[in-house]
Amino acid sequence: MLQPSTDQTPDFDWQLSVQAITVRIRWFGICVGYGLVNLIGGGEASNRGALDAILLLGAVYALLDTYYSLHGKVFLSEWPLFVSLMEATFIGLLCYFDGGVLSAFRFYYFLSLLVCAIRYAPAITWATLGLHVISYATISVGLTITNRNELAALILTPIFMGWVTWASTSLIGLLKWASSRLGQLNGELQENQRLLEHRILDRTRELQESQAMIVQQEKQAAFGLLAAGIAHEVGNPLAAISSLVQLLNRRNIEPETREKLQLVDDQLRRIQRTLRELVDFSRPVVHERSRCDLHSVLDAALNIAKYYKRKKGKQIITHYVEGLSPMMIVRDQLVQVFLNLILNAMDATEEGGTIEICTSIVADELRIDIRDDGQGIAPEHRERVFAPYFTTKETGTGLGLFVCRNIVEENDGRIELFDTSPAGTTFTVWLKLAGGQ
Repeated sequence: MLQPSTDQTPDFDWQLSVQAITVRIRWFGICVGYGLVNLIGGGEASNRGALDAILLLGAVYALLDTYYSLHGKVFLSEWPLFVSLMEATFIGLLCYFDGGVLSAFRFYYFLSLLVCAIRYAPAITWATLGLHVISYATISVGLTITNRNELAALILTPIFMGWVTWASTSLIGLLKWASSRLGQLNGELQENQRLLEHRILDRTRELQESQAMIVQQEKQAAFGLLAAGIAHEVGNPLAAISSLVQLLNRRNIEPETREKLQLVDDQLRRIQRTLRELVDFSRPVVHERSRCDLHSVLDAALNIAKYYKRKKGKQIITHYVEGLSPMMIVRDQLVQVFLNLILNAMDATEEGGTIEICTSIVADELRIDIRDDGQGIAPEHRERVFAPYFTTKETGTGLGLFVCRNIVEENDGRIELFDTSPAGTTFTVWLKLAGGQ
């Protein structure tokens, strides 16, 4: 049977995803900086020691950032402006010792702004821009602008930083909105999937129940045809034999012979009564309710059950509540329900066992308990006893209790497995009393 899906896409954590990108950018900057200072030969030779020391501090910070990232955390996540201040100071020192305003390290400001835009709110990014502009401007303090390139760099670099800040915050804002919208749509899709799966389960269950009812109706119809045929073929000879016995009884015969003929006539009447009960039980079900004595319904089911072989050696005890008024029910349907419960109890009871049928009034309901002293129902089967096509019998169809439940519910009642243990099983049927009792 189809089961609802339990797989769910985990929520997207923007902060941790951005942290992984940030760590890579930091290490990229450290590696490029070492290459620029020691391989390409950026800056004056006398300043390389200072640059390496600054880069070493950056590497230590990157290690801490990496450690936190591997543990699903963000280093100094509650102090974003402090991080921006450290980055502004770090980049400013690199530029100062590497040649001033024209240092290649000034492009690190752009990377820092991009990372800040990804990680934090736009207000933090614009504040970081202010710190970076101050940091870059501080580089020129004490330095003499000797050529046009230095002047252009001093003017254009802050402008480009502002443009990068505006572009990156706009782009990241759009990406965050798209991510949020995709998450919302994904949630709606999962909810629709769950609803669809539940609908499929409901439709599958309804289809199985409809198929089960059709199978049960077909069995009932076939049984009715068989019963009608037997009644016709056997009933006519029985009527003829009964008439002959009655004619012989009218003659002047010996008392002993008359007694034997009377015994024959009584047995013939018993056979006819059995056939009539069989035909009554198997005739097409009438769904019209009528006022009936529920105890007579139970007795009718017991009269049919006594002809089954499984009844042999088993005692049936009834305890009926007194003063029960007639109830508005579909008689034939409830005969079928109680017959099925009684036969199940017979199957569960060993020879010499006892089956007890009790009725009692609880509030405005009639309670009917059918109890056997069999071995009980296995724990793994208790939740499925009313499911269609579920059976533990080799020749069972798995429709009996399922059909019983539907019939009882159609008669405004309910049926339940009240109790089961190695000492026996009790099924309980509850029916509403007409106008109280």
